[in-house]
Amino acid sequence: MTPTTPVPLAALAALLADGTRATFCLALLDGRAWSAGELARHAGVAASTASEHLSQLVGGGLLAEERQGRHRYVRLAGPEVAQLVEDLAAHADLGAAARPATLRAASAARALAGARTCYDHLAGRLGVTITDALTARGLLRQDAGFALSDEGLSWFAAELGARLPAGGRRPLARPCLDWTERRHHLAGTAGAVLCATALERGWVTRIGSGRALNVTRAGHEALARLLGLADLGTGPETALKTGPAAGAPRSLSGRAGGG
Repeated sequence: MTPTTPVPLAALAALLADGTRATFCLALLDGRAWSAGELARHAGVAASTASEHLSQLVGGGLLAEERQGRHRYVRLAGPEVAQLVEDLAAHADLGAAARPATLRAASAARALAGARTCYDHLAGRLGVTITDALTARGLLRQDAGFALSDEGLSWFAAELGARLPAGGRRPLARPCLDWTERRHHLAGTAGAVLCATALERGWVTRIGSGRALNVTRAGHEALARLLGLADLGTGPETALKTGPAAGAPRSLSGRAGGG
């Protein structure tokens, strides 16, 4: 029997089945609000086309809308939407994607794979390496799910000045499958605090207007001091490795992966 109303899962899948709408959602994984015009230029579509797609995404609950004067801004509706988009991207067959056609595209892909934001937490090789270092030092437990240890809670308070709240709707720590590394990085409240601290203290800076990040000299020094991550260079393709004190988790010098 054919249902008379769309099945919720099918309706949700239809929202992301369009290439333009999927491009919008991936761009908004940087956690910021974009104007309709910015998204139209990013996706290479007309403003009227972008407006139609954005209305569908807002109506479907994936995006939240704000208006300031004549300008329309949208952002992902919340961390649960960001997790959905990132998880779908991670499960996509990225290995079958065509190689970047230009040097600029290849450089952008390498930068994204090295370090980027995933909504409000750190991702790419940087995010995975930091997660490994937290685990190796006993600050994060992965043996029975993702959970901060008592030492981890104390570390966030002492080193980052953040007393993480207990309870609440959002998990304190949760795994997020990295779409380039195909391994988990730290998300949840702890991941958001870590990312915000890194940006506020200048440990990482954004490359252009997208999600890619550059680890600064201050960032290398902080990661070496806090987590034993050794500084092997600077720039968006920086390689980081873990020093002896952190138990040698995976190096950032691995494969570049997709964008």
